[in-house]
Amino acid sequence: MVESAVHWLLSVLALPKVGLTSVFLISFISATLLPLGSEPAVFAVIKANPELFWQVILVAAVGNTLGGVVDYWMGYGAKRMFAAEQETAWYAWLRRFGAKTMLLAWVPGIGDPICTLAGWLKMPFWPSVMYMAIGKFLRYIVMTYLLLAVPDGFWHKLAEMLG
Repeated sequence: MVESAVHWLLSVLALPKVGLTSVFLISFISATLLPLGSEPAVFAVIKANPELFWQVILVAAVGNTLGGVVDYWMGYGAKRMFAAEQETAWYAWLRRFGAKTMLLAWVPGIGDPICTLAGWLKMPFWPSVMYMAIGKFLRYIVMTYLLLAVPDGFWHKLAEMLG
């Protein structure tokens, strides 16, 4: 049942008329603790509409940053719910470098938990969001340029192999 719901959602989001909306939603969802990558959606929309490059990058960065903000507030709320706090090396590292650690919010696997821990530690909200947005924006630019550098023939062969 869950699998069919996911397939339905992805087919709806794949509609060309909702390209930027799809990019926003996928970028937002992928920035939460759910395992979903947004780069394929960003690349696909840009590949189909190269003239929308900067709009897609901006929409993806905003969606991903807002997802990171949700992570931040989840951490903030969790801190209030759970009185016992375990001090780990992550906490010390985040405390040492402060909001600047949000520049790493784009890193797969650790970025979302870093945003959550930032909220848990009650790091300054607006500086955290600013650094988070910068890191995520730069990630989308770099990843998209790298994917666009791959020849179209490679993508066609990959589609044939997967299809």
